[in-house]
Amino acid sequence: MPSLKDIQLKIQGIKKTEQITKAMNMVAAAKLRGAQERMEQFRPYAEKFASVMGVLSGSANPSAFPLMEIREVKKELLLVVTSDRGLCGAFNANIINSAEKMAQGLRGEGKEVAFACIGRKGASYFQRSDYEVVYSATDIMGDVQMFNARQAGKEVSNLFLDGEVDRVQLVYGRFINVVTQKPTLKQLLPIASEGLGETEEEEETGEAKPVYIYEPSPEEILGTLMPLYVNVQIMHAMLETVASEQAARMTAMDNASRACKDMIDTLTLAYNKARQASITKELMDIVGGAEALKG
Repeated sequence: MPSLKDIQLKIQGIKKTEQITKAMNMVAAAKLRGAQERMEQFRPYAEKFASVMGVLSGSANPSAFPLMEIREVKKELLLVVTSDRGLCGAFNANIINSAEKMAQGLRGEGKEVAFACIGRKGASYFQRSDYEVVYSATDIMGDVQMFNARQAGKEVSNLFLDGEVDRVQLVYGRFINVVTQKPTLKQLLPIASEGLGETEEEEETGEAKPVYIYEPSPEEILGTLMPLYVNVQIMHAMLETVASEQAARMTAMDNASRACKDMIDTLTLAYNKARQASITKELMDIVGGAEALKG
C-alpha cells in the first residue's frame, strides 16, 4: 500500500495537471470564438462561389478548360488538412483515418495514391508511412492566411495540369458545432459542375437556383475564376479545420479536467483511509503499551 507521502505527491501532481487543462480549456474557448466567427463569415462566400461556378461550368465545354479535364484516374492526390498541434482528442486521428481508409480503397482498385498535407499532424503521419507525400505545409494553421491557401492551390493545380495526378480530393474537418466535427471529403480537381450548383442552404430549403447574367462571356469568366475557386475551397477547408480543432481541444481539455477531479477524489479517499488506518494503528500501540505497563 502506498504511503501517505506518496498519495499526497500524486494528489499535488494531478492538481497541477488540472490547472493546466483548465487553462488550456479557457484558451481554446477564447480562440474558438475568433476561429468560428472567421469560418462563419467565409462559409457563405465559399458556398456561393461554388454555386456560381456550378451555373457557369454547367454551360461550358470541359475540354476548353484544363482544370475541368476529366480523365481516367490512374493516380489520385489526397489533400489532407489537419492541425499543427495536438491535445485535441481524436480530431486529427479521425481525419487521418478517413484519408487512409480512402487511400487503401483506391489502392485496392489498382490506383496509385499520393498525399499533400496542410498541418503538421497529417504531414508527420504520412511522411512516416509508405505513401508518397508530394507537398506539405506546416506551422501555418495557427494563423490561416489566403496566401497559404494560394500556395497550396498552386502546387496541387500544377500537379494536375502536368498530368502527374488525375484527380485531387480534399479531406478536412468540417465544423458542425462545438461537440461535433466531421471528417469531410470533397473533390477539388477536376472542377465538375455536378454538386456545385446549390449551396447547402438551398438544398435544405429547396429554393430555385437564380439565373445570372454575365458580362463578359461565361467562358472568359471561368478562365479567371477557376484557379481562384481552388484557392477559395482550400481556404474554406483550412478555416473549418481550425474552428473544429479549437472546439475539439476545448472538449478534450474539459474531459481531462473532469478526469483529474475524479482522480483527486479517489486519491483523497484513499489518503483518508490510509491516514485513519495509521491513526488506529498508533492508538492500538499506545493502548498495548499502557496495558503492558499495568501488568
